[in-house]
Amino acid sequence: MKLVSFSIEGRSGFGAIEGDEIRELSSPDVPDLKTALAVGLPAGSVRTLRLADITLAPPIPNPGKIFCVGLNYVEHREETGRAATAHPTIFTRFADTQVAHGAPLIVPRESEKFDFEGELAVIIGKPGRRISEADALSHVAGYACYNDGSVRDWQNHTAQFTPGKNFPGTGGFGPWMVTADELPDPAVMSVTTRLNGQVVQHAPVSDMIFPIPKVIAYLSAFTMLSPGDVISTGTPGGVGAKRNPPLWMKPGDVVEVDISGIGVLRNPVIADR
Repeated sequence: MKLVSFSIEGRSGFGAIEGDEIRELSSPDVPDLKTALAVGLPAGSVRTLRLADITLAPPIPNPGKIFCVGLNYVEHREETGRAATAHPTIFTRFADTQVAHGAPLIVPRESEKFDFEGELAVIIGKPGRRISEADALSHVAGYACYNDGSVRDWQNHTAQFTPGKNFPGTGGFGPWMVTADELPDPAVMSVTTRLNGQVVQHAPVSDMIFPIPKVIAYLSAFTMLSPGDVISTGTPGGVGAKRNPPLWMKPGDVVEVDISGIGVLRNPVIADR
């Protein structure tokens, strides 16, 4: 099932995509997908909407936590010159930095070094603390595409990534969440990023250094994972910063993250106005 969050006529909601329509599931009691993941999806639909009439939002517009995994593909770790580590590199992103499929990514005024990072996003459905690797995938509600857009000079001001990962409008998320029952083995998926139609990144998810179950087990060791929490699981090699010459996203570009079994997240790039 493909679940989307959206806005229409000044209100927000969520629903299931069926062809070119959305079967709306939101209600006053279950107003958003994050709530639905916690209490269960409603059995009946409220109304049917045309997909063409709604404006997409990020699949989870209001996640309690967004975790990002750095340096999680061998090729990317090697192109950065970083040493191998025994544990995943974790940083956080704020919810208000995210934009939906079709919405623009924004090159900030403070930098022109705006880089692409196509990634697979994991959305938590069942809460848990100290989750075992064996049980980890049972806590996953579904998967989506993510572009963990990076303002590289700000990211590299210090060893902490936070500033370069949290400019407004730099994280693409969508276009929808595909439920985990349709994707029982995320390792068989592949991640492809295209900039203006040209492939700039491609790798199978099986190339992750720390697979999804290990990442979930690691995160849940130090914090509770809750329904609607998002984990962006790392980007393959080929990032713009490590090319010669560097390849930055700039106003007028279009960037796509294409993940097999999910679909394509597409965002134009604009200047910060």
